[in-house]
Amino acid sequence: MDQATLDRLRDRLEQERKDLVVQLEDIGISPETGAPKDVAFDHGFADSGQATAEKARLLSVAEALLETLHEVDAALKRIGSDRFGKCESCGADIPAERLEAIAAQAAPAPRRELRQEPRQGQASGQGPARREANRG
Repeated sequence: MDQATLDRLRDRLEQERKDLVVQLEDIGISPETGAPKDVAFDHGFADSGQATAEKARLLSVAEALLETLHEVDAALKRIGSDRFGKCESCGADIPAERLEAIAAQAAPAPRRELRQEPRQGQASGQGPARREANRG
């Protein structure tokens, strides 16, 4: 990968990191520790259910932002080494087009899909009709 492409991807990752930090701080989460700062929820008796639901939603959003932040940080570390643009599992090159789309990518799309959990009923790799035929 040429230096201009690396520089462009590094700039995008650094900007994405800044945006993630701002989003986390805006919802009262420390980007460094992932711990809530002084997040105030209404603790009135009538609104306790709503406050609990809002807190759960906020923590879910924070978890996703923190995960993305960690992926971006890992990609920035890889950019400084010879591992950027290579699959973390097998070392295969990740296509430049894929990196342009998702700069924090750590594996090519097919490998990422293979690592995902199988859907219910599809652990065997067989479709519904085939599973049905193999039952009897």
